[in-house]
Amino acid sequence: MIQFTYNGISSADMGVRIQSKSIYSAPKFDISSVAIPGRDGELLVPSGRFPNATVSYTCFVPAKSIDELGKKLTAIKAWLYTQPDRYHILSDSYDTLFFRKAVISNKLDIGEQCRKIGTFTITFSCYPFRYSLEGQRKIDSTNSITMINPYPFNAKPYIKVNGRGEGRLIIQSEGSNKIWIFKTLNGYTEADSEQMNFYHDMQSKNDTVSGDGFPILYPGRNEVSFEGAITSIEIIPRWMCL
Repeated sequence: MIQFTYNGISSADMGVRIQSKSIYSAPKFDISSVAIPGRDGELLVPSGRFPNATVSYTCFVPAKSIDELGKKLTAIKAWLYTQPDRYHILSDSYDTLFFRKAVISNKLDIGEQCRKIGTFTITFSCYPFRYSLEGQRKIDSTNSITMINPYPFNAKPYIKVNGRGEGRLIIQSEGSNKIWIFKTLNGYTEADSEQMNFYHDMQSKNDTVSGDGFPILYPGRNEVSFEGAITSIEIIPRWMCL
């Protein structure tokens, strides 16, 4: 059965049947161009980001009566509009190796659409990237480790650094050698490169870590090592692609 899962709940469990899926706006790199007098062509000015993508499902809800349909539609709206102020995990049977981070984005006129054409559309605003399920697997290591990013986009990992005292985390990739110094480890410090934050027990530790921004796993081979007071690391690489 074709279905999608949003915020941990399956469309099939909610009685929603899927007719089709559409990605109306594939991610387009955010870039502008500037014309310079006396110079052929235009100067490209990248913003360094991709905007959100839009993913829509055309659906219908089978019901034996108007009352049954009304109850189902009320439950569907409650499901989709729970915590509408944040992103949730969206996955579907069209693309079983990946998931997206999504939030409901359209006005859900389910009843009106069902009465007119028998179907309705559910639209999500999604992070531009699809995240690999394999890239969500946690890797524990007490030694240096080689990680291969299989996609042509920088991954923004979660890394937990364990130890007490001062230690250094090192990530070497082709053309890059970056070091982060953890000055006051007290059991562990967590690095979330996607959220751009170092923390311990939900307390910010950004002022206790020095280095070049936040850890990145570049496309291809990445050598991750550590020294000093660091005894082990835990990494969720978060591989992603378009």
